[in-house]
Amino acid sequence: MRFAFLTSTPLSVTEGSGTFVGLDTLAAGLTAAGHEVLIRPLRIRTRFHTLDRYLYNVGVAWASPVADVVVGVDLDGFLLARGRAGRYVVSLKGIIADELRHEGGLTRALLRRQARWERLNVARADRVIVPSEYSAWVAHREYDVPRDRIAVVPEPIDLDEWARRLGAVERRPSDRPVVLSVGRMYPRKRFGDLLSAARLLRDRIPGVQVRVVGSGPEWGRVRALREALGLGDTVVLLGEVSRSRLTAEYASADCFCLPSVQEGFGIVFAEAMAAGLAVVACRAAAVPEVVIDRRTGLLVNPGSPEELAMALETLLTNQGLRKDLGEGGREWVGRFARDRVAARFVEAALG
Repeated sequence: MRFAFLTSTPLSVTEGSGTFVGLDTLAAGLTAAGHEVLIRPLRIRTRFHTLDRYLYNVGVAWASPVADVVVGVDLDGFLLARGRAGRYVVSLKGIIADELRHEGGLTRALLRRQARWERLNVARADRVIVPSEYSAWVAHREYDVPRDRIAVVPEPIDLDEWARRLGAVERRPSDRPVVLSVGRMYPRKRFGDLLSAARLLRDRIPGVQVRVVGSGPEWGRVRALREALGLGDTVVLLGEVSRSRLTAEYASADCFCLPSVQEGFGIVFAEAMAAGLAVVACRAAAVPEVVIDRRTGLLVNPGSPEELAMALETLLTNQGLRKDLGEGGREWVGRFARDRVAARFVEAALG
């Protein structure tokens, strides 16, 4: 079977973040199952992403892909004419109407326009695939998608590849407790809460270090907050790193924390669990579907640096608990294995 994916999200970890990782892994799983996969990428870049996305969709409408199943990722495909050849499926990675609630100013206005396009896209789809029950609820609430047209298929992770990469790196020797955080720096990720928690934590656990991988629109604000709080090397902002360096960071950490308040899924949580790390996260959006409280990690109320610090202190001072939660995570993350998810995606797309 031939699948054609439409996506104006840049095809790189740096710019495409979890959307790229999930799509790239799914494509590999479909290919391994014997399907043919075409990904139609964004080619024209104007440095104005909303315009880029519109121009991309004009091009798609002008020269529509031919496939058994055409998959529009998020808003992409919204200009396709009805009656095109093949089945049309929309895969919502992160619902824009939900994401814009955490933005302001021009960014919020532009995302509101993109959300209108996304609403048009799902309205014409034969099937809408979302990565979580939370996303299914939001798609129904924001875009009036009937529940019987929605299928829930989680984001995939290549566990074999993760095991290979983890086995190829050495754990960085450290005599200090290390918390790892990974994510694109958007307001909804709440890195400010993590830095505030780090300030509390350093008084309780001398030598603790929080290492943050990622960059994005909030990079300058996060860096300024780090300086204002006088965190020094308690918080290390690593920016974007290579895949091998990221793997080494996972392998060398004692636990993982990302206090995001809006996630359609949260692939970094699955990566952390695949690396055997206990997770601290917020009881918000789809996070509780991925991080199971007291089985794979500890969940706290969103917007509370004090609760974050307490949960991290609990993990860092209890090696047995970290081990139990890490083992629970390794077991739980198996349900997101690449080939298993790819099979579910095919079933949902054709259903």
